[in-house]
Amino acid sequence: MVVEWFENAHPVLQALMATGFTWFLTALGAGLVFFFRSINRTVLDSMLGFAAGVMIAASFWSLLAPAIEMAEEGDLPSWIPATAGFLLGGAFLWLVDQLLPHLHLGLPLEEAEGVKTSWRRSVLLVLAITLHNIPEGLAVGVAFGALGANLPSATLAGAVTLALGIGIQNFPEGAAVSVPLRREGVSRLKSFWYGQLSGTVEPVAGVLGAAAVILMRPILPYALAFAAGAMIYVVVEELIPESQLEKSTDIATIGAMLGFAVMMTLDVALG
Repeated sequence: MVVEWFENAHPVLQALMATGFTWFLTALGAGLVFFFRSINRTVLDSMLGFAAGVMIAASFWSLLAPAIEMAEEGDLPSWIPATAGFLLGGAFLWLVDQLLPHLHLGLPLEEAEGVKTSWRRSVLLVLAITLHNIPEGLAVGVAFGALGANLPSATLAGAVTLALGIGIQNFPEGAAVSVPLRREGVSRLKSFWYGQLSGTVEPVAGVLGAAAVILMRPILPYALAFAAGAMIYVVVEELIPESQLEKSTDIATIGAMLGFAVMMTLDVALG
C-alpha cells in the first residue's frame, strides 16, 4: 500500500521523500559516534573510496547516459546538452568551492579553502561534506523530476535506484564527519548533530532540482549532465585526494572499485 502510494505521488514529493531517505542514512552513519570515539584511518579511507566509486558510477549510468538518450529527441546533436551540462556542473562546484569556507578531513586549519573566515574547525569540516551533498541531492531530485516530464527514458525504478545508491554512500559520509569531530574533543551529541546536518542540504537541492525540470522540461538533459559534472568534480577534487592522504592507498582504491561495482549493479539490475 505504501509502495503504491509512493508510485502515485507527485514527483516533487517523491524527490523530497527520496532525499529524506538519503539524509536519514547520513544521520544513521553520524550516529556511530555514540559507539565509537575514533575511526581507524584505513577504514575511513575505504569509506571515502567507496563513496567516490558510487558517485562515479551514478554519474554515468543514472545521469549522463539518460541525458544523452533524452537529448536524442531534440534538434541538437545528443552530445551537446550532455557536454555543456557536464562542464557547467563542474564550473558551478568550482565556484562554490572557491567561495564557501570549508576544510577537508585530515588537513590543518591553516589549509581551509574558500573565503577566509574565523569559523571554527568543526564548522569548516561539516561544510566540506555539505559541499558535495549538494550535487547528490540535485541528482536525485532531477531523476524524479524527469518522471514529471513524462519522458519514456525516465523510470521510477531508475530514480529509486539512484536514491538508494546515494543513500548507501551517505552512511559512511555521516560517520566521516561525526567521528573525527568526537576525536577532536567535540561532545557526542554535538558531533552527531554536525554529522547529520551535513546531509540536510540534500532534500533542499532535491526538491529544487525536481521542480526545475518539471517546470522547464527542455533543460532536463542539461540538468542531468549538470548533476553528473558536479559529482565528478567532487570526486576528483575532494573524495579521491582525501582517501589517498595516508598510506592505505590500495584500500582506498579497492573501496572505490567496490563502490563503483555496487552502484553499477544496482543501476543495471534494478534501474
